[in-house]
Parts: sequence; structure tokens; C-alpha cells
Amino acid sequence: MAAMIISSSSCIHPIFGLIVLMILPLLFTSADPDALQDFCVADLKASISVNGFPCKPASEVISDDFFFDGLSKEGNTTNIFGVNVTVGNVRTFPGLNTLGISMNRVDLAPGGENPPHSHPRSTESGVVIEGRVLVGFVTTGNVFYSKILTAGQMFVIPQGLVHFQFNVGEGKALIFTAFNSQLPGSVIVPLTLFASKPSIPDEVLSKAFQVEEDVISGIKSKFGS
Repeated sequence: MAAMIISSSSCIHPIFGLIVLMILPLLFTSADPDALQDFCVADLKASISVNGFPCKPASEVISDDFFFDGLSKEGNTTNIFGVNVTVGNVRTFPGLNTLGISMNRVDLAPGGENPPHSHPRSTESGVVIEGRVLVGFVTTGNVFYSKILTAGQMFVIPQGLVHFQFNVGEGKALIFTAFNSQLPGSVIVPLTLFASKPSIPDEVLSKAFQVEEDVISGIKSKFGS
């Protein structure tokens, strides 16, 4: 295509060539750009909207902006899944803004599960601190990989793949997870499908799962939808 444009008008091809040279590098890079300052503490109250958060003025930054104790507290696991995820992302720890990292604490009651979910913007790595945990994920080719891990053992979940953690031990379990994104996002499969607002039509889910619509209605009722 470039050859056709260049041959059609000799007077424009130098400019066209310059544009191509400027754009081509962008086509082969998709990672976040490197930071252009030491830090950019997120201004969570800013009225402007950007892909991320604007920076708090440096004159207003304090030491506490770079420290977060939220992961030190055990979460309440008295819910239908028996899990509590305490997030340490840019929304709770503004000092992470533009740095491309975050962490979560995952507390699991005996028999508790961090249900199938995915992180659309990040790869996840994690280490089991306490308990015995079945960790598994499914590839885009529908291949399932899993292993039971104990304290000190680590796992990795490739970006965007559906995965879970399930406490198979007799006591509670604790995991710390890390992400290469300040805000990895979380798509929790059962809540996404059966507790969305507004609700996905029963006939759509009935067709997808090949069950009767009353089965879908029954599942939705468990999530208050």
C-alpha cells in the first residue's frame, strides 16, 4: 500500500515516509509508558477524567501517601463464598498511581473459595502464607491447570485468564497476591453472569448453559438478583 501511495505523487512521499517512521514504533509497543517523574500520588477527588488518575500537587504529598497498612488486617469471610479480598490498589493506596503494581490480601475460611474470576488488565502472582489451597486456571484453549499449594509456595496466573483459589485445608487460609497493574480489575464470573444490574435475560443464560430458565432464576435468587 505504501508503494502505491508513493508512486502516485512524488511530492508527498517524503512526508508520508516521515509519518510511517513516527507511527511504526507505536504499532509494536503496548506496555504502559515509563514514568516521567519520581511519583504521581493519585488525586482521587479530581474532577477531570483520565486513563488513570491525575497527580496530587507535590506540595501536598506527605509520607503517609507511600505507606498502606490495609493488608495487615484479617478480612471477614462470613459470606456465601467464605472469602474476603482486601485490595491494595490505587483506589485504596494512591501512592501506587503510575507505578504499575498492586497487591491483594485473600482470606479464606475452611472450605472457602475465591470464585472463578479474571483480571483483564494484569498478570497475577501469589504466595500462600497459611493453609492448603487449590489454585487453578483455564486457558483460552479450555485447558485446566491446577495444584494444591501450602505455605511458602507461589503461583502465577497469566493476564485475563479465568482462575480461582479454593481452601482445601481444615483451617483458614491466607494468600497474598501481586499484580503488574495499579488497577488490575476483577471480573467475578458468577456475579457478572447472575447478579449484573440490569440483569442478563434468563433466556440468554438458559441458552448458554443449556438448562431451563427456572434453573437460571434459582441461581439468580442466591445472589439477590
